[in-house]
Amino acid sequence: MTIRRLDVGIRMSSIVIHNNNVYLSGQVAKDKLTDINSQTVSMLEEVDTLLTQAGSRRENILSATIYLKEMANYDAMNKVWDNWLPKGHAPARACVQAAIAEPEYLVEISVIAAVAS
Repeated sequence: MTIRRLDVGIRMSSIVIHNNNVYLSGQVAKDKLTDINSQTVSMLEEVDTLLTQAGSRRENILSATIYLKEMANYDAMNKVWDNWLPKGHAPARACVQAAIAEPEYLVEISVIAAVAS
């Protein structure tokens, strides 16, 4: 059993790979002072970057948990999500309202994906 950890910090690793599964830590936008659309685009760009680094891609996402500061942003976030997600590759997903660590962030995502074959 091999566990690979990438971008290891004191509290967490950005990526953990185990049994051909990729686990991403919670991802947020690079600029926390933008609107929900920009934050969602930026957050998903970071997911793409980390999945590539881990040897995966968005088509291989198995599960996603999305945290919204306000459920009023659900439709706007979903518009970006729907355009980003490849047709026919929808993962298991949950979307909940939650207090995010820094109050300026409007959205955060946690992802599990399979390693690309």
